[in-house]
Amino acid sequence: MSTLDNATSRSSLEKATSAGTHDPEKQSAPVHTTVVELEALDDGVPRNRGVFAKLWAIVQKLDRYGVEARGIERVPPAERPQKNPWDCFTMWCAANTTISTFSLGTLGASIFEMGLRDSVLTIVFFNLLSTVPVAYFSSFGARTGLRQMVFSRFAFGYWVCMFPGILNVIATVGWSTINSIVGGQTLRAVSTHNQIPVWAGILIIALLTLFPSFAGYKFVHTYERWSWIAPAIIFFIMLGTGLGYMEQGAWGGSGPVEAASVLSFGASIVGFGIGWVSYAADYTVNLPENTSAWKIFVATYAGLNIPLILVESLGAAYMTTLANNSAWSDLYTANGVGGLIAAGLTPLNGVGRFLTVIMGLSIVANNIPNIYSLSLTVQIFGPVFQAIPRLFITLIGTAVYIVLAIVGASHFEEWLDTLLVLLSYWLVIYATIVTEEHLIFRGGRWARYELDMYNRKSVHPVGWAAFVALGCGVMGAVLGMAQTWYVGVIGRKIGDPAFGGDVGFELAAAFTAIAYPPLRYFEKKYFSR
Repeated sequence: MSTLDNATSRSSLEKATSAGTHDPEKQSAPVHTTVVELEALDDGVPRNRGVFAKLWAIVQKLDRYGVEARGIERVPPAERPQKNPWDCFTMWCAANTTISTFSLGTLGASIFEMGLRDSVLTIVFFNLLSTVPVAYFSSFGARTGLRQMVFSRFAFGYWVCMFPGILNVIATVGWSTINSIVGGQTLRAVSTHNQIPVWAGILIIALLTLFPSFAGYKFVHTYERWSWIAPAIIFFIMLGTGLGYMEQGAWGGSGPVEAASVLSFGASIVGFGIGWVSYAADYTVNLPENTSAWKIFVATYAGLNIPLILVESLGAAYMTTLANNSAWSDLYTANGVGGLIAAGLTPLNGVGRFLTVIMGLSIVANNIPNIYSLSLTVQIFGPVFQAIPRLFITLIGTAVYIVLAIVGASHFEEWLDTLLVLLSYWLVIYATIVTEEHLIFRGGRWARYELDMYNRKSVHPVGWAAFVALGCGVMGAVLGMAQTWYVGVIGRKIGDPAFGGDVGFELAAAFTAIAYPPLRYFEKKYFSR
């Protein structure tokens, strides 16, 4: 671990020194960086100039009420008030105990024409696989005090890291858009004769999402710590009401046809599970740096997989009820997945309608990490963007995805499948590069990082090795992808040539893993960094 002796953390060091030896367990009050301390940092960010000074003056007032002023600036070890690594469990359990997870489970039947058994087996295997890097990277936040995208500079370089940053912005906005659509559909389905328009439901969800994201890290964790409980109970109620209509059914094909369906659905599962990997460290930076990495890993891995596997499997099972219940089928036809949620709760009459509203609002827990991490990702694009206070970026991002959700409300399933698979491609490339950099070229040792120099271009790799490896990964994805708008050369050889089977994320990971080590070796040799 690097020392705190440089300009970017001088004020924090002085505070810790004057207070004596820091002991997180005995700390009586949370420590946080104030606006004044951020303005004093020697990091080249123009916080005191022009319009930025006015924005920070507003943040200064909000800071008194606990609103987080810090953006991507490193959290020094002396300023880490969070104590419980099991916050990682509730964080990711809440984010995934939502109707968007349920929606993903329905794709096995609605898009890939799979049966219940092969859908569930695919859900279990690909979730257990795809969430490993998310749990692994979660421990990086506590070790470094850096947000996930900022830490990525140590692998991608200062400038090349902006490419993953752009993709992450697209992902955060895309997820928020799709989540809001299914939430809006659910709220519409609960109203009499669909009196609540989808756009109104989208607006309600977006505004509720905004408050914790705007207020910052502490408020995000506080909301997620409790918000999973009610949806989890309601999902168990839905299991009871739907059990009588569910049927195991036949397998969804055999041989190459089944293999193609499993691989394509699996790519969607991976896109959802690994979708958190580019945010992972954002939610552990306030944990003490000596927090057990295994505790963080286990808490995160369990918090992801328990809801992902159970709720997605419930979604797959609910698709089998449509053949046995025409009323539920009509609700699904009229309102999509939101109608299916409402159908499962209709036997409870008025209470069911109330529970459906709660399920529609559960999507807020999934959107909060997207918008909070969006505000941090935008700041990696340079000093000017870092000078924009994080909380104002949440306002802009919210406005953007509200518009997109309202416009795209009629294309939910197609958007969801396409976004999930595209995410699985680039995120496995990203995870592969960061992992290989850490384990191969840094030896898994934190002392080999100059963490306080996260904003200094000269200490980061040049980035061409990561850029070329990223291109190789994209090549693998193109060869193996199987989408309605394009089927790759290799993907076409699996199952029906017209539809193919998606092996894009597997090839993307393989091509990247092979390409990056030799490229990085030569980059270090010729550029010495």
